[in-house]
Amino acid sequence: MAKINRRFIDKHWMVFLVRGGMAAAFGIFALFCGAGNIDNIIAVISILLLFMGIIDAVGALYSSTKKHGWFNSVIDSLVDVVAAILLLFVTAGNLANCVLVLSIYTIISGAIDIFHGFLSTVDPTDRFIRVLAGICGCVIGIVILNAGNFEISTFIRFFGAYMMIVGTTSLIYGVHNRAQNMEDRVARSESRKKGNRKKPVSKKK
Repeated sequence: MAKINRRFIDKHWMVFLVRGGMAAAFGIFALFCGAGNIDNIIAVISILLLFMGIIDAVGALYSSTKKHGWFNSVIDSLVDVVAAILLLFVTAGNLANCVLVLSIYTIISGAIDIFHGFLSTVDPTDRFIRVLAGICGCVIGIVILNAGNFEISTFIRFFGAYMMIVGTTSLIYGVHNRAQNMEDRVARSESRKKGNRKKPVSKKK
């Protein structure tokens, strides 16, 4: 069995599964169900980001009990919640500002994923997943930011594509880290068994 660096195993793998499921569901909706009423779509995006921020906050609280990984979740949560609040209360009714917020959010989220990928994990699979999602986020965000002639429905579909990428990579990330958790438990169990076998038996006088 390969040696596992326990420090970098995400104990809150369920957070990635829930977050990924929500993002993927919205991505499918945005890509294949049409834009519909734009104000309603923006409201749905705001609620989605708010819930994702809450989920990340729960992950941060759980990670804080393990004394590692909590700061990453705090950053993710803050970015999601701030974007949701801006869309709900600051840019409401102004589509240009909504597009600006979504593009900046996508770029920042992508940059954070790249940062996490290179500095927060040593596992090559985890690193590839996070960096890939980050690069896609930065590219899509820049495209949205500089494509002023697109219709608003096109912007929504671009953002939906990013959410599909986030959802898919988060689900893969969560499943992979769940597998790491199970391997870690087996490794710990085997280590304890070997330790018990090596303990010398004290002789009675």
